[in-house]
Amino acid sequence: MNTYLAWPLMALTLSGSALLVGCSSPKTLYQWESYQPQVYEYFKGEEPKEAQAEALERDLQKIKSTGSTPPPGYHAQLGLLYSSLGKDDQMVQELRTEKALFPESGPFMDFLLKNAKTGDAK
Repeated sequence: MNTYLAWPLMALTLSGSALLVGCSSPKTLYQWESYQPQVYEYFKGEEPKEAQAEALERDLQKIKSTGSTPPPGYHAQLGLLYSSLGKDDQMVQELRTEKALFPESGPFMDFLLKNAKTGDAK
């Protein structure tokens, strides 16, 4: 093969490969679903807490079914919703799950759990 043709052909092949690799979508670390809009709704206070908890539970099932991980704060938010609904057992479970998945949240989850048990958080 002529060397004048080899270099441009190799450059074209490499740039085409780089373009294809650059277009592929990377797998994200967390699967968010409707977590962020639900947190926004929580602070707006317009949507019922039951509906928010149901949406997060539904999304959590989707996340688990794909083998993905929910983002930091997901289980804590669900726990706070359960707390406001008077579902203390589910709240404790969610806060413990948050602590297990994200150990850096441990001190805050411990604080929330302690206050929930003493009744200070209600």
